[in-house]
Order: sequence, then structure tokens, then C-alpha cells
Amino acid sequence: MNYSFIRYVLGWLLIIVGILMFLPIIVAFVYDENVILAFVISMILAVCIGFFMRMKQPENRNMKAKEGLIIVALGWIFISVFASFPFMLSGSIEKPIDALFETVSGLTTTGASILTDVEALPKSMLFWRSFTHWIGGMGILVFVLAIVPMTGGGNMSIMKAESPGPKVGKLVPKVQSTAKRLYAMYICMTLLEIVLLLIADMDVFSSICMSFGTAGTGGFGILRDSCNSYTVPQQMIIAVFMIAFGVNFNVYYLIWLRKVKPALLSEELRAYLIIIFSAVLVIFFNLWNAYNHAFTAFKDAFFTVASVITTTGFSTADFDKWPEFSKAVLVTIMFVGACAGSTGGGIKVSRCVIMLKTVAKEVHSYLYPNNIEKIRFEEKVIEHNVLRSINVFIMTYIVVFIFSFLIISIDGYSFTSNFTAVVAAINNIGPGLAEVGPSGNFAHYSILSKSVLILDMLAGRLELFPILMLFIPKVWKKF
Repeated sequence: MNYSFIRYVLGWLLIIVGILMFLPIIVAFVYDENVILAFVISMILAVCIGFFMRMKQPENRNMKAKEGLIIVALGWIFISVFASFPFMLSGSIEKPIDALFETVSGLTTTGASILTDVEALPKSMLFWRSFTHWIGGMGILVFVLAIVPMTGGGNMSIMKAESPGPKVGKLVPKVQSTAKRLYAMYICMTLLEIVLLLIADMDVFSSICMSFGTAGTGGFGILRDSCNSYTVPQQMIIAVFMIAFGVNFNVYYLIWLRKVKPALLSEELRAYLIIIFSAVLVIFFNLWNAYNHAFTAFKDAFFTVASVITTTGFSTADFDKWPEFSKAVLVTIMFVGACAGSTGGGIKVSRCVIMLKTVAKEVHSYLYPNNIEKIRFEEKVIEHNVLRSINVFIMTYIVVFIFSFLIISIDGYSFTSNFTAVVAAINNIGPGLAEVGPSGNFAHYSILSKSVLILDMLAGRLELFPILMLFIPKVWKKF
């Protein structure tokens, strides 16, 4: 185990988080808010501890896969703890468990909240809250990969953990160059959304915060009603960008290289758009009678489907009050999630397509036992190790989900609330149904339940295994 390099990278993470706190300090200055000291103290703590941890340069920069996963798990926990300090020190969120819950929810781009009145927060805190979405969307460790040279298999493990999906590849031969290109595309798309929202007459502060939330597919709003108060053009811009950030970034890279045809012929992209179109259509017809207004029904159906499948969590309507069929469709696509290699959560479209093809192959093998059939995805034969990893992921996902559901059910809330709370946490969605619906929050859960949901959010964002590794005794013995 390369302990010195793990310490070195974690030190870099804390320095970066501390430096990023300078942005909300500027916002606090602009709006003349009295929370500047909270950010300054938090920034100094993060930067000083980070400098101390990376003071001694590691002699060996080689990192194995196991070390990469440990860095990812510990890194996200370190970031979450230090990023929660401004909320606690300013008194914006008094309870440490609530501050940690809100911060983890932001960084994992979940968007589940314990706040009952979001508009009561200072603007600098709202900015930091939304900015955590943007930080966590592409993954801060991917940013570290772009600036810290390292060798070995661990760097690819970091990429796999923070760019989730059944198989993560490099856009270019070097992982560091891949990380730089990913962030370049991420920044450009975020800036484009900010500009379009400004053109649509949204104020600068709201445009920036909403773009951060959309880019990270997070869902922290800065208004009590999320996006319902915004104009229709503003809502549609947000909806389109939610869908855009739910697309595999490999598609954008191919377009960048002017390989438009192979990008648009992506099997995963087609499946993703078909699911969105189908869900919008069936919910629209189901809502038509309830709304008695076709345009509003279509607008809310389109926005909500875009928000839920990309696991963003913004809302223009309280979908907990929709007909049962519409809610059933939404819960279904909560599990599906966005594309692999995007900022969205969930099981991922590619995994779902491959699982359906695997079922079809097995059924076909019963009919034609002598036939040898290969599963293909994106015009490539799926390797056995990829199929095995998908099966293991789904089994692990189910086990974690069941245990989490059983534990938070101790609090005694309704089945719907508990079930969709775990769905919302592990799939990084945000709102669920009933007491954790768009008009509710997670404040009423106990410390135990909040702790479980925090781990679910982290596990869901990091594809389960990095967090689970921390609970394996053998890993700790080797430390």
C-alpha cells in the first residue's frame, strides 16, 4: 500500500476544496453578508491541513487499483466533512449531522435536503450549496488527476469510480489528458447554460446557481418552489440541459472531433432518448385530464421526466400529487438513471440495456440450445468480465438497498416515504414521494437514518464498491 501517495493526494484534495471556498467569500462580500468569517476559517483549516498532508513529497507515485479506490472513498469523506464547516460555523445549519447530510447531498449531486426554508439562507451559502453540485458533478478527483501526475492502475480506478458506468475508457491515451478534456467540456457546457439563462431574462445569481445544479444534475434550488416560479423559456432551458448533462460525455468528445455520425448513432444515446420520449408521452396523457390544460401537462411532464431520469431533482410541480400511474413511471426511471459517463446517477441506461439483452439471450438459448450467441452493445461484443461486473453491481445494489430500507424503517414513517427515500439517496435523485416528496424534506429522519442515507448517497455516486471497501476488515488491517 502506497500510504505516502494516498496522504499526498488527500492533501491536494483539501487544498483544492479550501481554495474553492474563496468563491462564496466573494459572493458574501458582494451581498454584504456576515458569514464571511465562517468561510475564511473553513478555508484556512482545509488549506493548512492539506499543505501539512502533502508537505512531504512521495518517493513512489505509482498507485495500484486498490489504492485508487481507497483514495476515492476517503477523499469524498474528507471533502464532505470540510465542505460542511461553513454551514455549521455560520449557524445556517446548526446540527453537524444535518450539515454533513446537506453537504454530501450536494457533492454527490443528490439534492435531498433537510432545510425547511431554503430562502432563509444567505446568498453565499446558497451559492456554496449549489457549487457543491458542480464540484461533485464531474468529480473533484478527476480534477486532481488533471493536475497531479501519477502512474499505475489506480488512476484509472479513480476515473471508473467518478465517471460511473459498466465500462469507463480513456478519451485519449493518457488518463491526465482525458481528465482535462472532460473538465473542458463540462465548463463550456456550464457557461453556455448560464449565458442562455441570462438571455432568457434570469438574474445573474440565479443563472449561475441553477446552472451549477443542472450541470452536476444535482437539484438544489434557491427558491422554495424549486423551478416553478421561473418562466417557461427558463424552465425549458434547464430541462434541455438536464438531458444534455445526462448524456455520456464520450458523445460530446466525438462531436468535438467532428465525428458527428458515430456520436449520434450511439446505442446508449438512442435508448436514453427513447426512454425519455416514452415516459413524457405516457405521463402527458395521464396528466391531461388532471390538468385540463394540454400545454401545462406536457411542460410539467417533460421537465419532471428530464429531472428524474437524469437524477437532478428540480421540479415545476409537486409530482407526489400526480396520478398513481405517473408516479409509478417516475419511480421506474429513478432506478434507470442517466447514461454512463455522465454526471447523472442511477443504475445507468447502458447497464439496463445490457441486462435486457442478457435476458433475451438466455431465453433464446432455451429455444436454440446449440446456438452460440454473443451480446453486443455499441457494435462491440460485451466481454465476460463486463457482464460479470454488471451482475455483481446489481446484486450488491439490491443488498445495500434492502439493508438501508430496513434500517430507516425503524423510524416508523410510511412505506412510500422510506422506500423512495432510499431510492432518492442511492440513485442520487433528491426528492422521493410522500414525506420526502418535492414539497417535503429529510429533516424528520433520525441520526441513524440520516447516517445510512449519507452512506447511500456516497455509495450511489461512487458505484458502491469504494465505500464498501472501507467496511472490509482486511483493508483496514493492511493500513
